[in-house]
Amino acid sequence: MRKWMRVAAVMLLTSSVALIVYTMVNVQVAYTHTDLTDVVKNGSAKISREDVPSKAPRPRAGPPKPAKAKQSPAVARIKVDRVQISEEFRKAIPQNSAFWNRKLHSVLRTLARGENLTRFDLLSGSKCRPETTETLVTNIPDFASYPELYQGFLRGMHCRDSDLLIDLPEKCLLEDETENVTLLFAIKSAARNFEQRQAVRETWGREGLYQGGLHVRTVFLLGRMSADEPDLGKLLSSESKIFGDLLLWNFEDSFYNLTLKEHVFYKWALMHCSKASFIFKGDDDVFVNTQATLKYVTSLHPEKASKLYTGEIISEASPLRNPEIKYYVPQTFYEGPYPPYAGGGGFLFSGPLLQSLYSISWHIPFFPIDDVYTGMCFQALGVSPEKHAGFQTFDVRVEDRENACVHRDLILVHQRNPKQTKRLWRKMNSPFLTC
Repeated sequence: MRKWMRVAAVMLLTSSVALIVYTMVNVQVAYTHTDLTDVVKNGSAKISREDVPSKAPRPRAGPPKPAKAKQSPAVARIKVDRVQISEEFRKAIPQNSAFWNRKLHSVLRTLARGENLTRFDLLSGSKCRPETTETLVTNIPDFASYPELYQGFLRGMHCRDSDLLIDLPEKCLLEDETENVTLLFAIKSAARNFEQRQAVRETWGREGLYQGGLHVRTVFLLGRMSADEPDLGKLLSSESKIFGDLLLWNFEDSFYNLTLKEHVFYKWALMHCSKASFIFKGDDDVFVNTQATLKYVTSLHPEKASKLYTGEIISEASPLRNPEIKYYVPQTFYEGPYPPYAGGGGFLFSGPLLQSLYSISWHIPFFPIDDVYTGMCFQALGVSPEKHAGFQTFDVRVEDRENACVHRDLILVHQRNPKQTKRLWRKMNSPFLTC
């Protein structure tokens, strides 16, 4: 009898523990997705779960679906339009012996003859066949002196596609099909940066329905870890299932692959979020004033709203020739000034420009600095960058970095770590704040 009682007690204890674990997991997932429908009211950025209306539209983020099931039809849907490259861009990039300049002007001559890229040219990029060392040495005499990472970029410079390991095909679907996403946050991140992503989720990147019926969605853009890093695949899979906001491509996440990340994001957005009115592209260590951003984009004249490219504009910049810094550009690779461009820490552009950006980025050779490349693409489209004083890519004064009132009318500051982001967000949303 005593033995039977001990067995029963053990079985009861085991069942209780299993029930508690199951409940905790479901509470975590339920809490996470309830947060997605938080509403901002009365023109204040203060977010309260009591503000959620009983019939608030719920985003269909959920666990990601396998990418392979969508692969074939998706490729068929995304087209590369014939492009018209602006005269301003043609004149801005000098013709000389530098490798990138030669490649660009070869494309320009093809287009000037009234020709477009052939189907073979377009498809060959997606097959990602690396350039041979022989080809690169033939065209770049001092190729052997380039840093190893730079050589890697040049070998894969023609690659313009990558398999999605984690996809979010329903990210921008709304319950009311007549409504669209107002603002899509597309945040460049890396697998190891969980704390940064979580700080964004809990503060300025929180998804939901904001005042005036404005829908906000957030995605984090990731590549896979290098072979020298710990494998975080299982953790990313769990994170994706809980939060439903990761996009993971099958290329190595590195500084020189940020241009590729830009290109494949355009493709994903065209497939799954093509009706988004505005897109914010930025890093996971910036602080964004979501309410100020929404106020700005909804105040724009329709014509301006359709061709917006704004941020902190860097003008009259030139390549840096110091091989010890990550922004190094060899003289035999590129020679000439940079076009005006928005700092890559964060910038805004119009969603209707996605198709043009995707198409033009098939024609303009990839450049190893992503924000410079983005500036090239916009200039080639004839879209001029507009300076906005609310973008402080190089940060505010040191003495103002904890001052919530200083940040009230700004759109972006860079950089903030997760603790600073949380602290600043709390201050800005405090009912006791007086500015």
